[in-house]
Amino acid sequence: MTIHQFRQHPLKGLYLTFELATTLFFRLPSWVLVNLPQASRPRPSWSLTKSVLIKAVYRLSVVQERTDALLFYGDHSTADEGPDIKSVWVEPTPQLLNAEIRSLADAADVAPVTIPGYWFDKANMNTDIGAPPRPGEKVIYSLHGGAFVRFSASPRDFPANIVRALLEHCADVRRVFALEYRLSKHEPDEPANPFPAALLDALAGYVYLTNVIGFAPENIVVEGDSAGGNLALALVRYLVENVGIMPGLPKPPGGLLLLSPWVDPSDIAVPPGSRANANMASDFIGMPEGPLALYARRAFLGPLAKVPDGRFNRYVAPGCSDARMPHVSFEGFPRTMIVAGEAEMLVDQINTLVGHMKRDLGEKVRYYEARDAVHDFIMFTFCEPERTLALEAISEWM
Repeated sequence: MTIHQFRQHPLKGLYLTFELATTLFFRLPSWVLVNLPQASRPRPSWSLTKSVLIKAVYRLSVVQERTDALLFYGDHSTADEGPDIKSVWVEPTPQLLNAEIRSLADAADVAPVTIPGYWFDKANMNTDIGAPPRPGEKVIYSLHGGAFVRFSASPRDFPANIVRALLEHCADVRRVFALEYRLSKHEPDEPANPFPAALLDALAGYVYLTNVIGFAPENIVVEGDSAGGNLALALVRYLVENVGIMPGLPKPPGGLLLLSPWVDPSDIAVPPGSRANANMASDFIGMPEGPLALYARRAFLGPLAKVPDGRFNRYVAPGCSDARMPHVSFEGFPRTMIVAGEAEMLVDQINTLVGHMKRDLGEKVRYYEARDAVHDFIMFTFCEPERTLALEAISEWM
């Protein structure tokens, strides 16, 4: 099977009907039967319901892989709308790009553009869009996951579950700003928005929070899950390395929160005996050499994939353990919390990142590994008790 093969196929409706019927009448019963014995479940601690739902998430991912977006909630060119949706448009910041990023952007044929973002409020609170912060108010700047090729920041999309969970559990945070950065594309789609497109957007969103809304950098926590974690690291790196050099560039944030970050897109090997290899049976994100992973990697890297060792870039692969990867420094980074699932495919590269950051930052880095949890588990409300326990730990860290 190839990526997006049914997206515009005349039989797409038939394929989706076949998938639904097959899943309801054949896959679902078989998943239940296979997972009835506790010893047969991917993780013995999982309930039957959780075991079946993880299988369903994986199957949904496969269908999405073949058909492209099943549900569309807007992208960087079209903000989602609704009675409870607070969207804004963020202006680009070309004046804040250094020579290195300008050169990478020119090579990738990307330029700064105007993009939307969304404000989220804590339950039973209603803050005006763009209201200035209260004295000492903290805000979370959220960058969603999706391998740089999926999902949106819309309050109606799956990643919004993470935003709402953070608002529910973090008492000191009244609102979150989520950015609709540009998604990458690759063949069979028309190639578009490779690195550093998302970084240009993330920088504009950060400047919006500091220079337009008025948040003090020390009161901003940059949060990213999965690919959004990669982007959050890249944004903070750019701020750390260029503050005081680029006139008008805001200071780095007060905190960095990474949830199951995808920190080595260059990694395609799953060594025998590795934790990633052991977790193939429990996680839902599929093989690193599968159609979606290959598509996402090529789409995001763009021209970097064609340059010898281009993928070994400190902005792109900060969790790379390959000997060809140059030394990556984290000096000057803010206090950081990294959350991973013990049962996820990315746990090895996340642990590599943790080691690198602790080497330079010491006690400023906190690592939380949730027992028997899959990739990006905070996004799934059925992943309990690991979800609530992780959110309590994040709240304590905040």
